[in-house]
Amino acid sequence: MRGIKLSAAAIVAALLAAGSSAAFASTMHPRLAARLAGMGEHGIVNLQSKPEKGRLCWTFGLTTPGITQASIRDAHGMKAAELGMHYSAKGCGPVAKQALRMIDAHPSRYQVWVDTKGHPGDLRGKLFAGMAHM
Repeated sequence: MRGIKLSAAAIVAALLAAGSSAAFASTMHPRLAARLAGMGEHGIVNLQSKPEKGRLCWTFGLTTPGITQASIRDAHGMKAAELGMHYSAKGCGPVAKQALRMIDAHPSRYQVWVDTKGHPGDLRGKLFAGMAHM
């Protein structure tokens, strides 16, 4: 009888674990975007997340001169992901799988920061699920 109780508990635990990972997967957003503004400039960025591969692809729509780098940052300004070593309007790059999962699960907790030669991080926008259009 005791073995049956333990087996039932193991089955319930396995089902709960499977359900929680399914619930987590349903909140993932493979397409993210942000509307960027600052320094009198504006633009967009569209992102495609591939957390299983540890890759993030981006396409910027900006006319701002002198851009040096772009990154995704949390609410405290800490870098969660770099969008390339140097700024490129379009590209893909490696990002830690855990960071991508966190960003995908709660995009509104993150912002895209664009650095220019004179104003690091002054062009920003909050991430959201979906695509942005100019």
